[in-house]
This record gives sequence, structure tokens and C-alpha cells, in this order.
Amino acid sequence: MTTIVGSGDYTYRVAEAQGAEGWGKLPPGWQFGDVAAVGVDRQDRVYCFNRGKHPMIVFDRDGNFLKSWGEDVFKHAHGVHMGPDDTIWCTDDGDHTVRQCTLDGKVLLEIGIPGRPAPFLGGKPFNRCTHTALSPKGDIYVSDGYGNACVHKYDPAGRLLRSWGGPGCDPGQFNLPHNICCDADGWVYVADRENHRIQVFDGNGRYEAQWNNMHRPSGLYMTPGKCPICYIGEIGPYLDINRAYPNLGPRISITDHKGKLLARLGKIPTAGTGPGQFLSPHGLAVDSAGDLYVGEVAYTAWPSIYPDQPKPNVVRSLQKFVKVKAGN
Repeated sequence: MTTIVGSGDYTYRVAEAQGAEGWGKLPPGWQFGDVAAVGVDRQDRVYCFNRGKHPMIVFDRDGNFLKSWGEDVFKHAHGVHMGPDDTIWCTDDGDHTVRQCTLDGKVLLEIGIPGRPAPFLGGKPFNRCTHTALSPKGDIYVSDGYGNACVHKYDPAGRLLRSWGGPGCDPGQFNLPHNICCDADGWVYVADRENHRIQVFDGNGRYEAQWNNMHRPSGLYMTPGKCPICYIGEIGPYLDINRAYPNLGPRISITDHKGKLLARLGKIPTAGTGPGQFLSPHGLAVDSAGDLYVGEVAYTAWPSIYPDQPKPNVVRSLQKFVKVKAGN
């Protein structure tokens, strides 16, 4: 049975699962664990940064396994950003580092000291950093979220230029900056997860605007070019008092570059493991055909969503959504 989600120009068919953990044909005996982030290169190869034994698993766009790497490098996968120069930026919140790698896994640049976090909420890099973005000039932005509440800006050589933010809910403050993007005009977008908003800054950290019609924005992806489309992975409620509240996600919201809602994906009203449903959409990417890939930290999310149910041995953690063209 075909599952259709979304609406209008953002209507998708849920691709058939190819294994117990969802889309993508893993070698026998392999598991993803949580798929924390997804990236797509210029050949539409799909990079799944995950918390299994093989941190970076690469597929072609049909889900055929190509290779893996990072087994002796990464401690706890969290964020991926695809550079314009056929490199991939990997954020590891477990060892407090950002690494720029070739598409075969060779480390080209490392920012942060592995295993040595900065002081908790001290504003210095890094304490469980979460994601990276690149400016049009190649400057590097890092959201520093779990043990900090700020954004750091580096030059292309990895030299720290400035930091901004701090804990709080006022403009320019953060309550877990979980993801970050930069558009072609140099504006910086930060998923301020536990403040239920995305904040927009200029390239030097000056607050400009915020978008608020969302719930715990976690995943964030912007299409390249002028006036980008923004894909936002929202986590649903975890608290005892509101866990079953409908229409809060988990879901994917699709907006224009000013935050205007265009469509939502997710079988409302609540979380689930069926096709087109989500547990925790954590990493997003879109390929050249407009197809959407969603990685989920499903294993981590399970006890918060289903506290009275034992965690299964296998949980789906990767989905592909094929864009439905007009007239199809």
C-alpha cells in the first residue's frame, strides 16, 4: 500500500523500507542504531551518520550499500553538513569535535580537542557541539548546544572569530541550539530547540528575526541558492503531562526562507512507527530530484515516547520520501 504525505508542491510517497531499520540495504548483520544525520553529495550518494558500529554508511540513491568509514574516528554521531568542495563536515557531540573529511573519510581539519569539553555553559568551544554550517565565504558556524548555549564562528582555516549567545529565552539567547544553516546571502538560522523556535542572525551574530510556529525543532536543512526552502524536523512532546497531546509532532515542517509554512509531513496526530510517521526526526537532507531523507534517533527517543513499553531490538531509523511530481 502506497503512503502519501504532505500537500501541494510538497507531496511525497514514502519509499518502501528495505530492511528492519528502514530505507537502505545494509550488509547482513549490520545495524544503524540512531541515524543522527543525513547528507547527500552532488552524485546523490546518501551519507548516514549513525551510532552503530559503522558511523558513516554510504548508499546510492536507490539504497544500495556503497561503503562505510569512521569506525576508528567518531564516538557519538550528531551532525552532518555537505561542503561545496566535495567534503563533509561531521559534528561529534560525544568527543566535542567538528571534523572536515573527504567523502572517503580522510580527516582534513579538526576543530576542538577530542575528549576535552569546555566548561559547562561557559560560552567557550565546545561542550557537546551539535552541528555546522558554512557561509558563502567559507566561514564555519558551529552550534554548541547540549553543554553550551551559543554559536561559534570560525574562518576557513579553523581559527575562532567570535561567539554569541548564552542561556535564556530572549532574542539572541538559546535553550539548546541543536542545528544550524546558512543561506546564500549569509543569514544564519539556528534551531533553538527547547525554546520552540528558529532564530535568524546576520553573519556576525546580530539577531534579526525568529520563527515560532513549531515544536522542538531538531533537524534543519535548507536548499541551496536564493530564497531557499527550509525543512524542519520537529520532535514531539516527551513530558508525562503532554506526551499524548496531538498535533505537536513529531513531524517535518516545510517553510519558505521567511518561515511561512508550506506543508507538513507526518501521520498526525502523534508519534508512531508506521510509514510516514516519526519518532524523532533528527537529520534531514534533500537530493537533486527533490527526494527527502530523514534520519531518526529512534532508539534514544523510544523510552521518552513509550516509557511503559520495552525498547525493541530493532527500530526504524531512516526513511526516504520520494517527491510526487505534478500530474503523477
